[in-house]
Amino acid sequence: MTGTGIRLHAPAPGWAIDADVVVVGSGVAGLTAALRCEAAGLRTVVVTKARLDAGSTRWAQGGVAAALGEGDTPEQHLADTLVAGAGLCDEEAVRILVTEGPDAVRRLIATGAHFDEAADGALQLTREGGHHRRRIAHAGGDATGAEISRALVEAVRARALRTIENALVLDLLTDAGGRAAGVTLHVMGEGQHDGVGAVHAPAVVLATGGMGQVFSATTNPSVSTGDGVALALRAGAEVSDLEFVQFHPTVLFLGPDAEGQQPLVSEAVRGEGALLVDADGVRFMLGQHELAELAPRDIVAKAITRRMLEQGAEHMYLDARHFGAEMWRTRFPTILAACRAHGIDPVTEPIPVAPAAHYASGGVRTDPRGRTTVPGLYACGEVACTGVHGANRLASNSLLEGLVYAERIAADLTAAPLPARVPHLPPHPERPAHPLLPPESRTALQRIMTEGAGVLRSADSLRRAGDRLQALHDEAREALHEHGKTAEPGVDTWEATNLLCVARVLLAAAAQREETRGCHWREDRPDRDDTAWRRHIVVTLNPDRTLAVRTTEAADFPPTSAQPQEQ
Repeated sequence: MTGTGIRLHAPAPGWAIDADVVVVGSGVAGLTAALRCEAAGLRTVVVTKARLDAGSTRWAQGGVAAALGEGDTPEQHLADTLVAGAGLCDEEAVRILVTEGPDAVRRLIATGAHFDEAADGALQLTREGGHHRRRIAHAGGDATGAEISRALVEAVRARALRTIENALVLDLLTDAGGRAAGVTLHVMGEGQHDGVGAVHAPAVVLATGGMGQVFSATTNPSVSTGDGVALALRAGAEVSDLEFVQFHPTVLFLGPDAEGQQPLVSEAVRGEGALLVDADGVRFMLGQHELAELAPRDIVAKAITRRMLEQGAEHMYLDARHFGAEMWRTRFPTILAACRAHGIDPVTEPIPVAPAAHYASGGVRTDPRGRTTVPGLYACGEVACTGVHGANRLASNSLLEGLVYAERIAADLTAAPLPARVPHLPPHPERPAHPLLPPESRTALQRIMTEGAGVLRSADSLRRAGDRLQALHDEAREALHEHGKTAEPGVDTWEATNLLCVARVLLAAAAQREETRGCHWREDRPDRDDTAWRRHIVVTLNPDRTLAVRTTEAADFPPTSAQPQEQ
């Protein structure tokens, strides 16, 4: 596997530090990997885009799914995950998740995370969509992610693990053989390091989270701009299943023009008995699925969208008035506060909700040990595609996946001696290798993607979106090649350029998959086609910035040593 030679236009690194492992990202996946590597004696550096606790993990409300309750088993968890994944889960990857998951949660508790307990001291467990049993462990009612983040950050600081905060990763460094040798990064503001620098390390772990900011409305924080996926593509790595973006069904509706991060109304609210109704108070999930409001997320999101289209409505409602004030206060304090901050009191009125971009089921393709197709480059958490989620992630499997696969990466890194570090920086290109988009392109790109590749897609909508994105790309390329100009390097232009990169891949995969499956809904191809499409779409970036797209031969992933073939 060789890289593309494409890099972001950025100043040459002005400083460098050495490590055995550099972990990019500070959510549950990144910090778990870093703690396990450091405990094994590897010199580990954590690079994170904002503060240590500012990623997507802290926003997770529902909890962690694992077979921890009486009568529950990994096999039952496996079955629910496979159903939610709509025929595209890699069964080996799911089996790893559900069998190693319970002990991984116990190790998280031993690290210092405090989960809600019943009167007898056992974990309180709830249900969410797609689960046939109560197996969701939660903390602080609906503040699970915040508690996990707190515990892991405290553990990192207690171990004095080296961290570089407010640092946007730029590109992968490689040695002469194409093996990962570290990363370049830009540190914002004052601190020990400022400006563009590098971390030299023979192992790089991407745990950069999602890419929800590719759409206008999302539950993701502003830092979720697909940086890890874009870096991996430029490095020559394979990306898989990027068409499967999960739209959370119940996001607080703040108006038709609301953009950016939107407040999530956790699936656990429905798990405790909240009902989805239209403006007339009619439940519309009855008859849609055996689990009604607790159907898998793709089914609920589609049902809400259908009802909105039928009635010409901008949103539906989530009715949990029967919970009463005390239950709202103790079980869902975060959601209660968010609703009231926007003038809605769920104790006395239904909550207006609509789907919004939430989670990328696809990402950088890995094997069961977290290894990508680029030697020395690993990925875990939302940035990765392990095969666990298939076409639609089962609720609360994301935090568990971050835990389990981060531990597996650490185990792989400590199983054998690491290669020697590359002693010198590779040559930095004199001319920009990749034109940068101006900052204002970000909003335009988000609107293009929302209109063309949101919950509802078609060949026409995807083609129009692709043409408009190509125009943005061509404009930047012409400015560079004809006038020698590109947008000024900086966080906003790097983020916009990364978003364009991942958006192009998403559109290519969505256009290729001519069926409806999981959270990929094609209006013009409404049926699931297992004969033609029970397989994965894999995309790589060519040196000329075109995309190479291929399909796998089956639902299971081939080994990561497989070479991409242009189709």
